Amino acid sequence: MFFHPMDFLIIIAFGLSIWAQFRVRGTFNRWSDVPVASGLTGYQAARRMLDNNGLHDVPVEPVPGTLSDHYDPIHRTVRLSESVYYESSISAISVACHEVGHAIQHSVHYPMLALRHRMFPVVNFASGFAPFLLIAGFLFNFTGLIGLGIIFFSAAVAFQLVTLPVEFNASNRARDIMVAEGFIANEEERGVAKVLNAAALTYVAAALISLLELVKYIMIFTQNRD
Repeated sequence: MFFHPMDFLIIIAFGLSIWAQFRVRGTFNRWSDVPVASGLTGYQAARRMLDNNGLHDVPVEPVPGTLSDHYDPIHRTVRLSESVYYESSISAISVACHEVGHAIQHSVHYPMLALRHRMFPVVNFASGFAPFLLIAGFLFNFTGLIGLGIIFFSAAVAFQLVTLPVEFNASNRARDIMVAEGFIANEEERGVAKVLNAAALTYVAAALISLLELVKYIMIFTQNRD
């Protein structure tokens, strides 16, 4: 009753997600030991990248935690983990400039980021109810609840799919600016690419899991209706 053929693929996707988490930490630690030739710390690279793009009013703040780096679109603030903010390494400036990439997206009204921001309130609401609707639908064999749960869950999946181009675009912006502005030497591009690609893989794995789960729920829904 509870096992579905799609579960095999979902288990594989979960394995990929766990591997991606280990890989991003391992890659970050590996390139944290490699100093960047320019000598820029994560903060200095972020500040210079912001200023060069006219974002003088966007602050850069240190936050506790590991890989807790993010751009806050509400307060328009780049927040960097202490290991990124203070360190001068390939990993530090890669992560810092990636987060600044999001700030630049915000300033130029990058369409996918704008769509993501508009989706967030709806997704936040829908994702909170979706599990309860799906569980109740399966327990009571009520296809109406399952169908409603699928609709709500679809919103969360759509949000994750929209997140992918946002993350890849931020990384591309970061790499282009880091090279153009001399933050990194040509031989350091390989390390930057490894750090950013490892981080991107975690988003791909998360989106894949959600997409496979959605397909599973749709298949169960259609089979129940038949």
